[in-house]
Amino acid sequence: MTEVVFRGGTILTIDPDHRVLAGDVATLNGALVHVGGTYTPQTRDYSIVDCTDCVVMPGLVQAHVHTCQTLARGRADDLELLDWLRQVIWPYEASLDPAAATAAGELACAELLLGGTTAILDMGTVHHTDQFFAAAQTSGIRATLGKAMMDLPDPQIPAGLRETTRASLDESAALIGRWHGRANGRLRYAYAPRFVLSCTEELLREVGVQAKARGVRIHTHASENTGEIDIVRARFGKDNITVLDELGLLGDHTCLAHCIHLNDAEKRTLASTGTHICHCPSSNLKLASGIAQIPELIAAGVSVALGADGAPCNNNLDGFLELRLAALLHKHRVGPRALPAPEAVRLATMGGAAALGLADQIGSLEVGKRGDVIAVDLTALHTVPSTSPFSAVTYAAQSCDVKHVAVDGELVVRDRALLTMDVGAVRSRAKTAARRLFP
Repeated sequence: MTEVVFRGGTILTIDPDHRVLAGDVATLNGALVHVGGTYTPQTRDYSIVDCTDCVVMPGLVQAHVHTCQTLARGRADDLELLDWLRQVIWPYEASLDPAAATAAGELACAELLLGGTTAILDMGTVHHTDQFFAAAQTSGIRATLGKAMMDLPDPQIPAGLRETTRASLDESAALIGRWHGRANGRLRYAYAPRFVLSCTEELLREVGVQAKARGVRIHTHASENTGEIDIVRARFGKDNITVLDELGLLGDHTCLAHCIHLNDAEKRTLASTGTHICHCPSSNLKLASGIAQIPELIAAGVSVALGADGAPCNNNLDGFLELRLAALLHKHRVGPRALPAPEAVRLATMGGAAALGLADQIGSLEVGKRGDVIAVDLTALHTVPSTSPFSAVTYAAQSCDVKHVAVDGELVVRDRALLTMDVGAVRSRAKTAARRLFP
C-alpha cells in the first residue's frame, strides 16, 4: 500500500470533540497516521493530493442500500411500498442474470464512490450475491452485504425469488465462507431477511441464532409502511419490533431500515437492545411511507444512521442529499435545532459506522483508524462563501463536489476521476443490461 497525503484542507475529524483542524491528513498501510498540521511523508512511495479549499472528512457511510436494484432506476415511480415491490421490484429482481447483476452492482458502486460514500450496508436480492460482492471488490468500496432471504410461500412473490428455508440458510452460510473478511476485511457479510412479511418464523429465528454464532450482522427492513404493519399485526397479533425482538433478531449487531411508524414501547425496545436504525428520507418521501421521528429516536437513545435505499425509490444514491434532507425534514415539527448540522454529519459518518459494527475503525478521522477519507471541494458557486464547514457539508455540498476519495488508504477517486473502474464501460454495460431487462 502507498502513503497518501490529503494536503492543506479544513479537516472535520468527527471525533468525540468534533474538532475542526487545518492541515494534512495522511494514511500509511491503510491506516490513518496523521490528522492536522503539516505532515512529511515517511516513505518513498507516496501520493499527495491537493485539498486546498476542500473539507477533508471521513467518507460517508450509508447503512441501507440495494446495489442490485440500480438498473430499475426510474422504473417504479409514483407507487407505494407494497405495490412498488409486487409490480416492479420483485419481477425485476427475479429477471436478473449474472451479467445484469454485475452491471447493476458496478453502476451502484461507481456512483457511490464518486459521491463520497466509502462504506455501505447492502441488501442484495435472493440470487447473484457473488456478483454484487465481486463488484464491490473491484470498485474498492467497503461493503457489508447479504443475500435477501425470502422463504415464505407467497403467490405474489415471483417464482424466481422463492426459496426454501434450508436453501436460504445454506446459501448464506456458503457466502460467509466465500466472502466474509475478504479484501483485508473490507468485504463482510450480513444476514439479510428481507422483512417479516417475506420470511417464515423458522427462518427469522435461525437467522438470529446463526448471526450471533458466526459473528456477522443482521440487516432487514421494519415498520416502513402502514399497510405492511397492518399485515404484520394480522399475522402475529403484535407490532414489527416486538416480533423481531421475540424472534431474537435485535441487538447491537442489527440494523433496521426505516422504522417510520413506531410506538413508544418499540422505541424503548430499540434503545434497550442497542439496535441501530437507518433513516432513508428520500425513499420514505418518494414511496409516501412517512417521516421517521429521528430527533425523538435519538433522544430516546436509539443509534441512527443514514442511507439512500435503492435507485428505484430515490432515484439516486447521493449521500449528501440524504444528509441535507435528514437535517431539514424535522425542523418544521420539532424546531430549527431539531438536527443541527454537526449532528447530521455525525449520523452520516459515525452513525453509519456504528450500524456496520465498525465504529472503532471508520467514521471519524483519528490516528489508528482505517483510511476512509474524502475531500469535498467548496469552490463551486453553490458553496461560496463558506463560513462553517459543518454548514457547508450539510446544507450546500453535493455529491458532484467530491474531489478525492480513499478507502482503506487507497485512492479510488482522484480529481473526480474513478480510478478502479472504467466509468464509460460501466455506463455502457448498465444501459445494455437495462435494455435487455426492460425491452
